[in-house]
Amino acid sequence: MILFDMVKQWYWYDWLMFIIRLICSISLMFTTIGLEQYFTLPIVVLVLWQLIAFSVPWLCLQLDFKYYLFTEIVISGGLCLYLASFFPQAYFSFLLYAFLIAAHSSQRSYLWSGPISILLLPAIIKLLAEQSEYWVMAVHIGLAYIFGFSFHLLALNSRQGEIIRDQNGVLEQYLSQIERITLAEERNRLSKELHDTVGHAYTSLIMGLETLRPELTTDTGTERLNSLLNLGRKNMEEVRSYVHQIESPHEALPLLQSLRKLAEEFQEHANVTVRFHAYGEEYPVTKQAKTALYRCLQESLTNAVRHGNSTEIKVSVQFEPQQTRLEIQDNGRGIEHVREGFGLSAMKERAMNLQGHVAVYTEPGEGTLVTCTLPRQTEPKDEVIRLLVVDDQPFIRESLRTLLEEQQDLQVVGTAEDGEQAIELCRQVQPQLVLMDLEMPNMDGISASRKIKELWPDIRILILTTFEDTQQALEAMRSGVDGYLLKSMQPLDLAETIRTVYRRGTLIDQGMSHKLFAQLEADNNGDDPSLVKEASSAYELTPRELEILQFVSKGLRYKSIASKLYLSDGTVRNYASSAYMKLGVRNREEAVEKAREAGLLE
Repeated sequence: MILFDMVKQWYWYDWLMFIIRLICSISLMFTTIGLEQYFTLPIVVLVLWQLIAFSVPWLCLQLDFKYYLFTEIVISGGLCLYLASFFPQAYFSFLLYAFLIAAHSSQRSYLWSGPISILLLPAIIKLLAEQSEYWVMAVHIGLAYIFGFSFHLLALNSRQGEIIRDQNGVLEQYLSQIERITLAEERNRLSKELHDTVGHAYTSLIMGLETLRPELTTDTGTERLNSLLNLGRKNMEEVRSYVHQIESPHEALPLLQSLRKLAEEFQEHANVTVRFHAYGEEYPVTKQAKTALYRCLQESLTNAVRHGNSTEIKVSVQFEPQQTRLEIQDNGRGIEHVREGFGLSAMKERAMNLQGHVAVYTEPGEGTLVTCTLPRQTEPKDEVIRLLVVDDQPFIRESLRTLLEEQQDLQVVGTAEDGEQAIELCRQVQPQLVLMDLEMPNMDGISASRKIKELWPDIRILILTTFEDTQQALEAMRSGVDGYLLKSMQPLDLAETIRTVYRRGTLIDQGMSHKLFAQLEADNNGDDPSLVKEASSAYELTPRELEILQFVSKGLRYKSIASKLYLSDGTVRNYASSAYMKLGVRNREEAVEKAREAGLLE
């Protein structure tokens, strides 16, 4: 099977050499059979010797080149010496082997294969058959060797030309993919900018106009207000339609269709066989996950041909219940040590940002296997999150209702003005997530949250408050809430946070978490957090990066840090990598040592 795969990769000159070898071997065999009465060895032995001279060197040439020249000279040269001892003119049979030896010699092997073929063998034949002419034989064999060397140069030039053409095809395809992906990312950036700026501006405008409604008493004023509100909503819908039109066509395709199209285009341009398989029932994935898998496949296909000289690549996509797995297996030459260049680093970073990972397995001669695994994170399409808004200020309640219901997947099913009313509404409308204020009459948010968690553990609770009191925040987290945010956050960030908390995530405001950490450190060590802040400014470390360094210095793993800060593992890794880069270090040990020297840690 291995030999068959090698034959499939032959170029035209490999076939030509094989045919020449086959024809000459058959001709020599029939000549030997016709003159069998002149030889001392039985004809069966001579035929077997010729079969060995034909097959063994050829097999060595295909499987292990370093033994080819030795077997060719010893076995084939020995056969020619035996025949020449009876018929001096039989040295002509060695001209073919001299041609083959030169054609398949490379680098420094010419230094010994040439003298042995051109000078030594004619000398031995001269000793065995004295009537033969040494210099005539040497010239003939030398000419055959020169022709073989010329053919070797021709084949080498042809092979290099094929490689250059293949690489050009890969590069052209790669450039085409880069152009399309760059355009897609720019479209994505523009759509996000429009969504985050213009959409937010219209939402704020509509909310502001709604708050003016109680102050308008005349019918004319109410009519003008309704007209302005309708105009604002209409314009915001137009902006949304433009955002959807800007989105890349690649992003609009389902994952399997976009990956299969990429594989087919690569096969067409790179002149390589790409076999694509999918397992499991396809489910929708997020845009970020689709981009990460698309980029991973693109980079792996390119590396397989450009660095591994692969001719066949197997691509499989597996839709598992908890994760999506992409595997790219090639039949290239493989490498002993994987060098993490820009492409591989980008692949790993994209996967890490989605709490996934990229693994590369490769061995010399066994090809390369690239595996990209991402946890299942589907886009919310038909699912609607039922919300309960709890706040003692009517303006805040209505503003949040207006803001949140602009999102297609968010529905406010009730509003409450205190904790007692919130508990009663939870019993009546069964919300999936509660937006809870802290300071309220009758029953505060912490007490209400504790009671709701006792009665309905599956209801997610997100604290939304204006207070930055660390003691209140600690007490709220102990009561079982799933997130703690400040009302000063951006509206679109609030909507995304609600989705994250609903999907069993836990989040706490970044500035608030830093204050909590600083307070705990100050309570435990008696230190002034401001001193650490001054020391960190020299390296331009952000509060979050300094916070991660503090935990790292205590020997905590990224996963433990993530659970303490209510962040994802990938987010913690990103902060740590940024801190290491600013400190000019390569790993956590060097980072802790340098941070201690700079006075960042105790």
